Amino acid sequence: MAKRKSITWPGFKHENPIPNASMIGNILMSSIISGRDPESHTMPPDAEAQIANIFKHIKAGVEAAGGTVDDVLKVNFWVKDPGVGRKMLNGEWTKMFPDAASRPARHTSQANLEGGQLINCDITAVFA
Repeated sequence: MAKRKSITWPGFKHENPIPNASMIGNILMSSIISGRDPESHTMPPDAEAQIANIFKHIKAGVEAAGGTVDDVLKVNFWVKDPGVGRKMLNGEWTKMFPDAASRPARHTSQANLEGGQLINCDITAVFA
């Protein structure tokens, strides 16, 4: 039996032959998660919609692996415009992680994103 398990969830799929995430034991690491709409599979033109979609995908991903957003340990974000992106993340961030004493680590970097992306991320989660 394979030690590593590929994790996928409805509404999100990569074009390349990679899973949405991979898990070994109780550790989950995602591939890049973009802000594509989980229903239409299109990339919204505005950052607010992309950010909302990313947080939907984060939740769907950890749940597909058998956990909850409380298991998320770290989120790395890449944004086209860091001055705007960091501030825009805070609303969805505090909705998903309302307890300031129990939030994942977060890092945001600037990147040259393609395909209409204004933001993307990857996550690491550890399940108890």
